Parts: sequence; C-alpha cells; structure tokens
Amino acid sequence: QVQLVESGGGSVQAGGSLRLSCTASAYTYSTYYMGWFRQAPGKEREGVATMDSDGSPSYADSVRGRFTISKDHAKNTLALQMNSLKPEDTGMYYCAITYCGSWQLNAINVWGQGTQVTVSS
Repeated sequence: QVQLVESGGGSVQAGGSLRLSCTASAYTYSTYYMGWFRQAPGKEREGVATMDSDGSPSYADSVRGRFTISKDHAKNTLALQMNSLKPEDTGMYYCAITYCGSWQLNAINVWGQGTQVTVSS
C-alpha cells in the first residue's frame, strides 16, 4: 500500500505563497490519479487540484489561476504551488490517490495525513 506524506504547510499573510509537496512511499504508476484536497473547520473536504493519469490538471473554480499542480515522476512527488493566497484558502490540505479516476471522497484509495495552511488577512 502506498503511503503519502505531505509537507510545506504553514502560516502566511493574504497575497503570499506556499508550496506543498507530497511524497509517496512507493512508485506511483503513471496510471494513478493524484490530487490535493482541503478541509476547512466545519466544512466538508473538497477537491482543490487533481491530475489525471495522462498528466492533465483540473482545478476548483476557487483556485484556478492561483494554484498549480505538478508531478515529478523521478522524485515520486506531487506538488501544489499556491500563489495569491486568501484567508478562505485556510484549511488542512491532503494529498490523495484514486486508482479508478473518480474524485468522490468515498472513491479515494490513499490519503496523506495532511498539512495545515493558515492565511491571515
């Protein structure tokens, strides 16, 4: 079973940037779908940015144009570059893998432990 470990969270002021990284414990085959989710206090976990097995990215409307997802196959890592951060971006960010390509929460096969992002106004 692949394990995912996130890093790079922290506290920034609005307008700042953070780069999250997700390292997999084993090779993540190109057929895997990987992505980033976040969960704010009292809210449901939601998809932020995902990458299909062919490398095609998708973004939530709330982050499109500000966040960029990327994958380094050689290093077995998934990154999320977050620019122009807003207070509403605050939450726990999770890396995830789905084998079937569905991003429904109950279809996620592997979750990381999460990394906290806090954006102050």
